[in-house]
Amino acid sequence: MEKIFKLKENGTTVRTELLAGLTTFMTMAYIVALNPNLLTNFDVGSALWNGVFLSTCIASAVGMFCMAFLANKPFAMAPGMGLNSFFAVVVANIAGLTGLSYVASFQAALVIILVEGILFCILSVLNVREKIVDAIPLGIRLGISPAIGMMLMNIGLGSNVGIYAEGNGFSAPFYVMRDFFGALTPSVIKTNMGDAGYNTMILTVITMFIGLFVIVAMAKKGVKASVLIGMLVSSIIYWAGQALFLGTNPFASLSGASFIPPFADMMETTFFKFNFSGLMEIGWFTVTTLVITFCIIDMFDTIGTLVGTASRAGMVDENGNMPNMKEALLSDAIGTVAGACTGTSTVTTFVESASGVEAGGRTGLTALTTGVLFFACIFIAPVAAIIPAAATSAALIYVGVLMLMGLKNVDFDDMDQMVPVALMLIGMPVSGSIGHAIGLGLIAYTIIKVCGGKFKEVSGLTYGISLLFLVKFFLAV
Repeated sequence: MEKIFKLKENGTTVRTELLAGLTTFMTMAYIVALNPNLLTNFDVGSALWNGVFLSTCIASAVGMFCMAFLANKPFAMAPGMGLNSFFAVVVANIAGLTGLSYVASFQAALVIILVEGILFCILSVLNVREKIVDAIPLGIRLGISPAIGMMLMNIGLGSNVGIYAEGNGFSAPFYVMRDFFGALTPSVIKTNMGDAGYNTMILTVITMFIGLFVIVAMAKKGVKASVLIGMLVSSIIYWAGQALFLGTNPFASLSGASFIPPFADMMETTFFKFNFSGLMEIGWFTVTTLVITFCIIDMFDTIGTLVGTASRAGMVDENGNMPNMKEALLSDAIGTVAGACTGTSTVTTFVESASGVEAGGRTGLTALTTGVLFFACIFIAPVAAIIPAAATSAALIYVGVLMLMGLKNVDFDDMDQMVPVALMLIGMPVSGSIGHAIGLGLIAYTIIKVCGGKFKEVSGLTYGISLLFLVKFFLAV
């Protein structure tokens, strides 16, 4: 272990790395079920759903194994949120334009992901992606970590916990921040949700904050496994609350669950099932536009997560550069190719990696641990599925708060830095895209420099990236 991962050099131990890997897994295990839900329109149990489920586990594991052994970094990967929703929209549009079935359209869209992954492998080997990272001004790099912190807090208090209730016919979820804390009075939200939904919301909110305060208390005492302990406490309280106050069995889903991997379904629907002819029916221009769009979003989502999380962990030098960035980016690209070949949307570095880093993860052993657990989900997915969202929200909120500390490194007296950072701080949680927020920050930085007569301080590559984002945001195709 020492020879492979250089544990002593990175100031960590096997125990710390294993706990960090487990912590990361628990905060992002939701993707195992959510990704196939989103990509198949919640067609749970279908052959396509089963294929995407296995692909999610396998491609995520492949990406993390590469991250562990090529880059020796503690970052976890999985099909990216936002990118998977966009992929589902693309599949639906292909079906509408061509008349193909959803499965055939899905197989056509996988070609886009394959091309994207291969392009990124080439660009990573040629150091092009690393040069793009270097082109991001230091001020914006310093702002990425706290902006991701805002995004994590928004996820923890918002979209991570969606409670479906009878108040609106179970048609759309109610959220903690928007609907509970945003309600005029408790009676209003209770009326809107109905008794059962409101009681579930109360249990969720209480559980979430108990978990958060347990994490804070443990962290203040120097307990390295504070995030994991807080999540376990949250889970136990939530399960007890379900049994005692909601009258439901928290482990009911385990009784009829199947632990046999549906490999036959994957072979039938997604494994190397590339529909090249189906994709060409929508035209070369549209295909090219889609590939470029996926590339832009994925590239800057990954760069933002790597830079932001590495900054929080002290893995960057005085110029904000992370060692082995090339290998980390290559691992991400290999994960995307593996995802395309097995049957899922773009695999990218997950922002939830910050929870494992906060638990002490500093080497690839953390990523390896998370990867092994993801691969094991092929057999134990029903167990991972019972981790309550309230528990993961407690971890996300805590890590988000910690990442906000990075604001102390931003020069608030320098408007060239502060305006782009401020836009990223609001842009990431509102848009839900790390890449888009970075693009907004780069555009603002470039325009401010040019208007201030300091156009020579902006590199040619930064001009090019800013122009690319302007085209992406405003050019209708």
